[in-house]
Amino acid sequence: MAKNKITVVGAGNVGATTAFIAATKQLGEIVLIDIVEGLSEGKALDIAEAAPIELYNADIIGTRDWEKTADSNIVIITSGLARKPGMSRDDLLAKNVQIVKSVSEKITKYSPDSIIIVVCNPLDAMVYTASKVTGFNKNRVMGMAGALDSARFSYFLASELDVSVEDVKCVLMGGHGDDMVPLPRFTSVSGIPICEFLEEDKINTLIERTRNGGIEIVNFMGTSAFYAPAAGAVKMAQAIIEDKKAVLSCCAYCKNEYNAGGYFVGVPAVLGAKGVEKIIELELNKDELSQFDKSLSHVKELSAKVDELLS
Repeated sequence: MAKNKITVVGAGNVGATTAFIAATKQLGEIVLIDIVEGLSEGKALDIAEAAPIELYNADIIGTRDWEKTADSNIVIITSGLARKPGMSRDDLLAKNVQIVKSVSEKITKYSPDSIIIVVCNPLDAMVYTASKVTGFNKNRVMGMAGALDSARFSYFLASELDVSVEDVKCVLMGGHGDDMVPLPRFTSVSGIPICEFLEEDKINTLIERTRNGGIEIVNFMGTSAFYAPAAGAVKMAQAIIEDKKAVLSCCAYCKNEYNAGGYFVGVPAVLGAKGVEKIIELELNKDELSQFDKSLSHVKELSAKVDELLS
């Protein structure tokens, strides 16, 4: 039986960490590719040399040669500029559109049957870029954002309540940014709604911290987060490789769902061997729907800018 093959594009903080986590989970052959000479080769070798200590069988190479990525099952795009203090995700748009365009053209050439997971920002716009350039079926292109945002919200809640993070389940929707839409009504601790634990003001405080979770880390260390985003990308990849039918929040294509009208936006979805296999439609109340529509309008604005940059 042939091994699964995962290509991670970009050997920076996010990419290298993604490759490392995927290696420890032994998800298959891993190719780490970057344009910088020696960067991916060195990090891949470092990951392989950790295998005897952490006791995983490493099947990983670093390269600058796209031919070595051929016939990948999954391609995770982490390449692109990272945020600096004072920057919004939107500030990265023009440069990262060109990077994702170039990468997507290579993916189309060497791995035309692959499933793409985009990690770079502005996330929803970069997923749209990858979809438009590759022309892949919409279920085969998605973005890692909801998994990260959900993890942040879950961690903040678990810390506040002094409970295990394993017991906190939450749903987030909308674009990946300041107007993301956490849904307390669908968030629980071992099935118990969080409103049974916390007052509305405290929940709103944690929601606001979740929305600003990325910039909080940027302000601490001068660059974007990488451990949690990488973990989110690998969780999605594993769900696809192992056909888990896992329900995860992610950036996925919605046409009729939520009246989105054909855009990639954060929603709960079922991930399996075919990629995004189903969008889960929640019955949103008036306030939740208003927040989602506001977030979606921002996604539409960025997508229109992508169209201009690609034209």
